[in-house]
Amino acid sequence: MTADRAQGGWPPVVVASVFQTGLNLMRDLLRRGVHVVGVDCDASHEGFRSSYGKSYLCPNPDTHPDEWVMFMIDLARRLGGRPVIIPAADIFVSALGRHVEEMEKCYIFSRDAIAVQAALATKEQQYALAAKHGLQIPRTAYVQSGEDLERFAADARFPCLVKPRHQREWDALPEGNRLRGLKLFAEDDAASLLADYALVEPYRPEAVAQEIIAGGDDAKFCYLSVYGAGSRRIGHCVVHELRAHPILFGSGSMVEPVIDDEIASVCDTFLRGINYAGICEIEVKRDTRDGVVRLIEVNPRYSVTADAAIYAGVDIGWLHYLDLIGQPVDPVEATKFDLRHVVLRRDIPVLPRYVARGILTWKEIFRTYNGKLAYFDFDLHDMRPTAQTLKGCARAAAGAVLRMVGILPQLD
Repeated sequence: MTADRAQGGWPPVVVASVFQTGLNLMRDLLRRGVHVVGVDCDASHEGFRSSYGKSYLCPNPDTHPDEWVMFMIDLARRLGGRPVIIPAADIFVSALGRHVEEMEKCYIFSRDAIAVQAALATKEQQYALAAKHGLQIPRTAYVQSGEDLERFAADARFPCLVKPRHQREWDALPEGNRLRGLKLFAEDDAASLLADYALVEPYRPEAVAQEIIAGGDDAKFCYLSVYGAGSRRIGHCVVHELRAHPILFGSGSMVEPVIDDEIASVCDTFLRGINYAGICEIEVKRDTRDGVVRLIEVNPRYSVTADAAIYAGVDIGWLHYLDLIGQPVDPVEATKFDLRHVVLRRDIPVLPRYVARGILTWKEIFRTYNGKLAYFDFDLHDMRPTAQTLKGCARAAAGAVLRMVGILPQLD
């Protein structure tokens, strides 16, 4: 029988990243009676202002790897025993993979999970594995120069997009570069695509070029899951994206749990095929031209959208913890479907753009806020992070009103 609460003497957990994503994971584990702390190298993240456990500021594992390892070893010693570590951001997934030998002496985690997560570290590797294991992908090319991109564009069906092999790569572009920090750019013709790529080529020439999967944001879905030892699926659900930020190419801002056996099956086949272990989110899109489910990206960690799983009845973090410490786990599927999960800091700013483009009306938007809602970043039991969310949403709403009355220019 799967335990409902932590027992005395069970290991504590270190959640690596206390952005709201990791903070929500801390909250879920704390409610199960687990002793949880967080670590992060960014002091602006919500966990440092939260009522859900203590968070520690650590060295940046990318820029100061040795100092980070020493910090983590000392933290394990202070917590006592051998804590579980669960990364909730790519920077810590990568760090754990680079320092697996040192970290395994002090922390509980799945060495198999780290190995397969490393294999999914770049878009190039993700798409190669997907193609090998039956998960369809859009037409894709890996480019290292403008000439490579020209060859792709010559036969491509536009619109097309270009994205870095790893999401963080464009974070390091120079200040003032309009692509700095973006996940991708998309264009309707070859000339524009090449002009955008010229902004990143001197700094990060390696990239992925793709044809766009046809369909709006409501053609996208996320498979949220956790796999245990031996790639045994111990929890999963599927959510349907209603909106995303930014429009068409962003992450879900409002989703709802659904039953979609096809998506669950193709994603499960893929993850079992690569012997996956651990928490994983797979974002896919059902192409409106042919109905084929195609891969957008794999996030081999706890993600923003993964927060929706607990409201659907699948406590991914808890199941992962139980598996790591050797407790029995009965597989769990979604049981609650009468709700929508909202990321307010994404959804409120993007709403005027849906209206401006004629995709949705305000009446249709208000209708989606009727009924039962679950929030990623609104929690009356944790008011300081919530206050920051509300402040940002108020700014976005005020801007929308000013545009409606003509004081600010309309969004494209």
